[in-house]
Amino acid sequence: MKILHTSDWHLGKRLEGFSRLTEQMAVLQEICDIADREKAEAVIIAGDLFDTFNPSTEAVELFYHFTKKLTNNGTRPVIAIAGNHDSPERIEAPDPLARECGILFSGFPHTTIPSFELPSGLKILKSLPGFIELQLPQSSYPLRLILTPYANEIRLKSYLGDIDAEAELRAVLKDHWAVLATDHCDTKGVNIMITHLLFMNVGGEQPEEPEEERSILHIGGAQAIFTESIPAQVQYVALGHLHRKQVITMTPVPVIYSGSPLAYSFGEADQDKYVMLIDIEPGQVAQTTPILLHAGKRLIRKRFESIDLAVEWLTENQDVFVELTIVSDTYLPVTDRKRLLDIHEGIVTIIPEMRNLEGVASKTGKSIDLTKNIEALFNDFYQSKKGGQAPNERILQVFKEILSEEGEA
Repeated sequence: MKILHTSDWHLGKRLEGFSRLTEQMAVLQEICDIADREKAEAVIIAGDLFDTFNPSTEAVELFYHFTKKLTNNGTRPVIAIAGNHDSPERIEAPDPLARECGILFSGFPHTTIPSFELPSGLKILKSLPGFIELQLPQSSYPLRLILTPYANEIRLKSYLGDIDAEAELRAVLKDHWAVLATDHCDTKGVNIMITHLLFMNVGGEQPEEPEEERSILHIGGAQAIFTESIPAQVQYVALGHLHRKQVITMTPVPVIYSGSPLAYSFGEADQDKYVMLIDIEPGQVAQTTPILLHAGKRLIRKRFESIDLAVEWLTENQDVFVELTIVSDTYLPVTDRKRLLDIHEGIVTIIPEMRNLEGVASKTGKSIDLTKNIEALFNDFYQSKKGGQAPNERILQVFKEILSEEGEA
């Protein structure tokens, strides 16, 4: 049985002022092509389908267009769980219509997916809170899935029973998974766990969460989950949340973050992106193959000590998004900034790095904190010129309009 594992689509997410919908469309088409080429029998999306609880109409349309396409006319199920960016209620709302296409949603840890059967031969053999057993059209043995969407202590108290004050989230999940695996996962079928949590090995380093990502360890009492909590019957754990492909462990079973299909922040600068192909059969260790994705622009961080060198590189590297650092002795002149923006449409941020900070500070009478954003720096500059008087709302609005016009020039 071949299964494709992807996650963290974050449909609708922007990069500062840049829309990523066109790139998202291209990479989802690439994932569809991979599923067809590799003859995948099921597709797993391990959470963060959208970037917000209330995604745009365009993002929702994009999601359903490509998940329906992935189902290959109902012959290949798409199983999607909610991540910490998703609204569980919104994810499950279109469930009856989605099931008719072979798309299965799990928004909550206790979700019970209604049984159904499609003309293609796809059907649910067994369904319990947090568990389904599927009969796939091309397979002679079932696919069992333990489903745990993003869950914190509050949700688990609501859906998996009371948690004592001293009990830990990881202990509750371990017990819950053990019961499902013991009762419903034997060696006569393929057994997979899908979840959107932060996993780590006992005594190992905690995986680094992506830059600008909401840390799930600080939302409602979530905890890192140890790999020792995984039941022995499970043959593969499909994880979502981390945006870089990461193998947490390969023994006794693969526990893998497939990563996001696009780079969504400069903390992911110059990262390769993948989907995971799982080749698996009952009672055997899963074989995993990362498949490189090519669609979408790369995010690049570059640092130059002259405008001319920056212009030369930007001219030769047009199809990327850039966080640009320019080193100089003084402030970056508006003319130089405009020259850079005119030569490249994908400059997201220009960071001035001044070598002569003492000289600049002596002229202004105060030190300069370059960690501040441009609006805060303007506020400091204005006060230095006006004897400590802060700019009013009208001046700030004009400044923002100038920035906007400069970015569009």
